[in-house]
Amino acid sequence: MKQLLVLAGLAWIWLATPVMAQGTPLQDILQAHQKEVERASRKTIDTVLDALARQAPLGMTEFLEAWAAKDVWMRKEDKMFFYATTEDKKRYSLIDLDSGTVVAEVGKRDVKQLKPNSGVRGVIAGYLVQFQLQDNDISRRLAAVIAIERNPDASHYDPLQASIATETDSNLLERKKRLERLLTVRFATNETARIAAIRGLAGDLGLDARAALNPILATRWRVASEVPQGANLARTVLPDASEWDVDIADRLLVQAGILAPAVTLQDVRRTLEANVIAGRVGGVPVAQLHTQDARRRAYEALVNAGKAPVYRLPLGLWDWSDVEDLQTYALAAVYDEVSPAVTAAAAETLATINRTVGINQALDLGLDALSLASIYFLAAIGLAITFGVMGVINMAHGEFIMMGAYTGYVVQLYIADHTLSLIVAVPTAFAVTFAAGVAMERLVIRWLYDRPLETLLATFGISIALQQLAKNIFGTQARPLTAPGWLDGAWVINDVVSISYIRVAIFALALLFLGLFLYIMRSTRLGLETRAVTQNRRMAASMGINPDRVNMLTFGLGSGIAGIAGVAIGLFAKVTSELGNDYIVQSFMTVVVGGVGNIWGTLAGATMIGVLQKGIEWMTPSNTLAAQTFMIVFIIVFIQFRPRGIIALKGRAAGD
Repeated sequence: MKQLLVLAGLAWIWLATPVMAQGTPLQDILQAHQKEVERASRKTIDTVLDALARQAPLGMTEFLEAWAAKDVWMRKEDKMFFYATTEDKKRYSLIDLDSGTVVAEVGKRDVKQLKPNSGVRGVIAGYLVQFQLQDNDISRRLAAVIAIERNPDASHYDPLQASIATETDSNLLERKKRLERLLTVRFATNETARIAAIRGLAGDLGLDARAALNPILATRWRVASEVPQGANLARTVLPDASEWDVDIADRLLVQAGILAPAVTLQDVRRTLEANVIAGRVGGVPVAQLHTQDARRRAYEALVNAGKAPVYRLPLGLWDWSDVEDLQTYALAAVYDEVSPAVTAAAAETLATINRTVGINQALDLGLDALSLASIYFLAAIGLAITFGVMGVINMAHGEFIMMGAYTGYVVQLYIADHTLSLIVAVPTAFAVTFAAGVAMERLVIRWLYDRPLETLLATFGISIALQQLAKNIFGTQARPLTAPGWLDGAWVINDVVSISYIRVAIFALALLFLGLFLYIMRSTRLGLETRAVTQNRRMAASMGINPDRVNMLTFGLGSGIAGIAGVAIGLFAKVTSELGNDYIVQSFMTVVVGGVGNIWGTLAGATMIGVLQKGIEWMTPSNTLAAQTFMIVFIIVFIQFRPRGIIALKGRAAGD
């Protein structure tokens, strides 16, 4: 109560008469309470703060901040208080509290640093908030609001309300109004004001809003011979024992002294074992205790001798048809909040909030699915060229992704600026994997066209060889591929919906490559020749197109795009020699499900797989292996009904 009175005095003096008593020097007030300041405790701090509140000297806020930060010193000679600066911790320059000027230089032994304990610092911080809420510096006002949000207290309610009228910043004003509603819900005594504040939180997605409403709906179970009158009941189980929550009822009946504590069969066994004397328990030979009747007689003998509690089964094992006495008792859940109107408003508002949270969780899940789809599309777009267009089953596609990620890592070893290194890594990764793809096509693939089984085995062997080569060069530990600082953090839409900037960048990169691929295939000579060779290899050759050259460049293009995908994926995934294994299966599924040879099909397949995987993970959050299994089963079933994929090729290409 005393703290509230001091607080009211502080707020009134600060807001209503700021110059009324500011003629008293701060040093004089502190000297009048020198011992309390020097040896501050939670019992004495109120005296000092009360004096400061009544006289409101200039520099009071700065002093309280410095005191809480242990930046106030006392000169031992005359017990005067100062701020101090030092360069070598041997000589201190003492700064006057009122004028702010250096008044003396003393040695370390001549001063004593004031070190208030955590309890005192907490009280000071609570008082500081009242002044900071109306400070001219907006950063201090914001800091005060943040402090209240982190640790709200009833003492903050009145000063916060008073500060709203003078707040000039629109964003901070809205934040203060919202905080006022939260404090009203928790600490106000006026029922009408609380209900209005509760209804004002409808649709609020903040965790602190739910944290303020949930305690209002907290309940305690009671058991009585009749329904409690005058209590704010949340739920009542009328005297029909078959509907009781028997565990709760058992505990409450024991606490009320209506029933003795339950004794389980395990308790009976332990009691019998503990009372074996000369081969007998309660006069019954141990050899006869193999029957239930003998154990019952032995236990009853121990009860009669005062060596065991009366046997009672837990309520859950009772035959209720034989019990009439307990059916006169009612089990009731009673709200801790005494006002039915307040609990009704809280329940309604919380239901609204939960619906809004559910909608936003669905939106957040959709963004996650879209993000995952963009990653799969970026990983599969290169495979859409080599497998979808050329018909080559390249099991080493994941290793081209891995090579791109390692290329980005190597570039960062030589270029410290992460933004510049990323700009350099993208074309470098394309060049490295393009060259590797061309070499693979010239040395291996060109001899295996139209022989899918041999191609699969050959590329699978190359995949293993590339993984081992990466282990020999870079080791088995994950290597860091650090994203630029501007990709740190997340785009936070509200307290429920957010997406990392890296995922946003990958989504934008996927759209960029979609446009680039469409441009190459539709508006360049390479794209025209690739489509011609894909549709009719012999006819294209007769028109002067070199199919071998087209195949080489197309395979290199697909491999190069995989390398760029590796750089993007490496920004958030671990860069290891097994990186490609995490994406090769999904890449093939994306191409096959979407429609072989169709870039729009690849986009549709990536979207379907991303949404499907996130949806299954949401339904089975604790079992990621089950999510993968269900997804594969679904895709197998899907292909049975649509073997050519979502967007199937038409015309002669479809026949091939």
